[in-house]
Amino acid sequence: MGFDIRLPIGIMFSVFGVLVGGYGAATWGNEMYARHSLGIDINLWWGIAMLVFGAGMLLLARRGRAVARAANKNVKAVQ
Repeated sequence: MGFDIRLPIGIMFSVFGVLVGGYGAATWGNEMYARHSLGIDINLWWGIAMLVFGAGMLLLARRGRAVARAANKNVKAVQ
């Protein structure tokens, strides 16, 4: 199996999720959220969402790599 796009996507979303979520956690309770976003700390929630999505992509990439290795072993055993 060649290049799996899930790995860099997972890394990118995980890193951005940590950055955005960290910023949201650092600015928790700021007056800006009360005035502009109905009291919702949108940076924190989207950071968590991006982190979960990135972790899911990393898990799928890991599973895909394991499946490809098993398939290669089966092909070599048949030959």
